[in-house]
Amino acid sequence: MSKLPAVLVIDVQQSFLHAPYWREDDVPAFRENLLKLLDAAAARGWPVVRILHEDNDAHFSAASGLVRPMAWVPDAHDVVFHKHVHNAFTDTGLQAWLKERGIERVIVSGIRSEQCCETTARVAADLGFAVDYVTEATLTFPMIHAGSGTRYDAQDIKQRTELVLDGRFARICTVDDVLADH
Repeated sequence: MSKLPAVLVIDVQQSFLHAPYWREDDVPAFRENLLKLLDAAAARGWPVVRILHEDNDAHFSAASGLVRPMAWVPDAHDVVFHKHVHNAFTDTGLQAWLKERGIERVIVSGIRSEQCCETTARVAADLGFAVDYVTEATLTFPMIHAGSGTRYDAQDIKQRTELVLDGRFARICTVDDVLADH
């Protein structure tokens, strides 16, 4: 089996730039951390898996022309999978691709921390993969609870995601943690 992890870059795509909830305030730190992770992956020969989300939403439909990486995302990747649900495994071929290469550990990064990134981490763990969830290389946006009207900022949501994943589905890591361990 391969000791190399694979870096999953989930939904870092132009579709989000047109979403009504898009905000730029956390993007610089997210971009810096994701690029640091991707640079290290390239230097270490870790496979990079690009995941793009397609659905019937206007900005996420294939016809929109927006289901492509954000302009600042490096071109280097080993494979691209298009998903139609929240996790990167269902009906994509990702699991088979990882297994064929003997990859047992995935590093989760991307956009929305609590949605597609968290769901992918949970499914990966259920499928038997070790999961490093790199919160600082994920991005999300404030949300308002429909019932109470309570507003949760992006940091609240990320902290909650870490709470429910840590030790159950994933190891919560910084980019530096991942680089030190692999």
